[in-house]
Amino acid sequence: MEKAASSVLKQMNITSRLVLPGSCCCSSFQSSSSSSLHFPFPISVPFKFRSRRSTNSVSDAAFPVPSSVIKVAATDLSLAVKKKAADVSPELKGSSIFLIGMKSSLKTNLGKQLADVLRYYYFDSDNLVEEAIGGASAAKSFKESDETGFYDSETEVLKQLSSMGRLVVCAGNGAVQNSTNLALLRHGITFWIDLPLEIVARDVTENPTQFPSFEISTSGSYPEVMDELCALYNKYKDGYATADAIISLQKVASRLGYESLDDITTEDMALEVLGEIEKLTRVKKMMAEAARPF
Repeated sequence: MEKAASSVLKQMNITSRLVLPGSCCCSSFQSSSSSSLHFPFPISVPFKFRSRRSTNSVSDAAFPVPSSVIKVAATDLSLAVKKKAADVSPELKGSSIFLIGMKSSLKTNLGKQLADVLRYYYFDSDNLVEEAIGGASAAKSFKESDETGFYDSETEVLKQLSSMGRLVVCAGNGAVQNSTNLALLRHGITFWIDLPLEIVARDVTENPTQFPSFEISTSGSYPEVMDELCALYNKYKDGYATADAIISLQKVASRLGYESLDDITTEDMALEVLGEIEKLTRVKKMMAEAARPF
C-alpha cells in the first residue's frame, strides 16, 4: 500500500515549491501545517461562467425581456458575488474550501468561480489523482488491480492539499470514504453541493469526459447511469453529511422562486456558499469570544 502511494507521489513530482497568493496560513477552523506542493501541470486560470438565461419559461417567450435588462441583471449578480466575497474574505483568513458531493459541471464551475472571486487556487482532486497515475485509463486499471493502493493515493493527494491554505478543492468521493480523509477535510470548510441525481445523470450523458472513469461507466444509457449514480450516492451519502453546510440546489431554486432547476446560475450558488461562509465564521467568532476569560 505504501509503495503504491509513494509511486503516485513520485509521479506527481512533488519536489519544487509552489508559492500561493499570500502566506500559506493556518485554517481558522483547524490549524494546518505549512507545506509546499508542485504538480507537473499548470494551475487552472480564472474560468468564465454563464450568466442568467435570456428566457426562463414560456411566459418569457411570450413577453420577451429586453437584452439590455438581462445584461444589467447578470452584471448586478456578478457584482453581488464579488462584493460578498470581499466581505467574507477577511474573516475566512485563508481557510481552504472543500466542495464534496456527486461530481457535476455545476460543482466544477462553482469551485472555479469561488476561487476566482476569493483569489484562491482551484484544484480537482480526481483530476490530480488521474494525472499523477498517468491518465484516466491508467487510473482505472490501477484501481481495478490494486483498490487499496488507489485509495492510499487519493489520501496522499488530499493530505497534500489539506496542508495548504487559500485553495478551493472540488473533492472526489475518495475524500469521504474513510475517517482519515474526513479528518483531513477538517483543515478547511466543507460544503456538500447537493444535486438531484437526475441532473447529475444528464450531466454524465452530455459531458462524459469530465467524470472519472475509475468510478463510473460513462458509456451507458441514461437508466444505466442512474443506477450507478444511485449506488454511489448510497455508498457516500453518510460522508457527504459530515460537511459544515449543505448547499441544496432544490432549496436554492425554491428560495429564489425559480420554476426550473436549470435556471439556477453559478452566481446564485456562489452567493449561497459565501453566505454560509459568513454564517460559519460569525458563529466561530462568537464562540471564541464567549470562551475568553473575564
